[in-house]
Amino acid sequence: MKISINHFLFTAFLGLALITQSCSNSNASASDDATVTADINRFLNQWHKSAETSSHAAYIGSMAKGGVYIGTDASEHWTTQEFSEWSKPYFEQKRGWNLVSLNRHIYLGNDNKTAWFDELLDTSMGLCRGSGVLQLKDGKWKIYQYVLSPTVPNELTNEVKLLKGSQDSLIINKLRYE
Repeated sequence: MKISINHFLFTAFLGLALITQSCSNSNASASDDATVTADINRFLNQWHKSAETSSHAAYIGSMAKGGVYIGTDASEHWTTQEFSEWSKPYFEQKRGWNLVSLNRHIYLGNDNKTAWFDELLDTSMGLCRGSGVLQLKDGKWKIYQYVLSPTVPNELTNEVKLLKGSQDSLIINKLRYE
């Protein structure tokens, strides 16, 4: 079987083009991921900053209308509207909160329009963990869920359990029989 030089060159060129395209798509994807991650970092830093500066409109405006904020107390499970109503007096009194991210991990969905994250935070309550889910809507990131939790070192778990045991029992019994 004879292969003409033109056929050989065409095949070689096509193969090289496909390999180059594949590599550039991979590089573009990594570059896109880095850009999206940087955008999310800026968004979350600004969200925390708006709490620190008591900018209620900016803070609540970063949350999705159907979002949920889960606070540190077992009773704190608010829709965005409920959280807005609860937090507004604190913001009006310039008593926002200062959550400073010390370490953050961001994970992207396949479409780069959904993301989830976790972060360790320096707060007035000590070290806390925040985690959440974001979605890109109309070119803007929105928080659909945020969870704030104090961290408890494993070696202190039994002491913490003793401190909150009676309150936990009341909540557990209430939830079991609702």
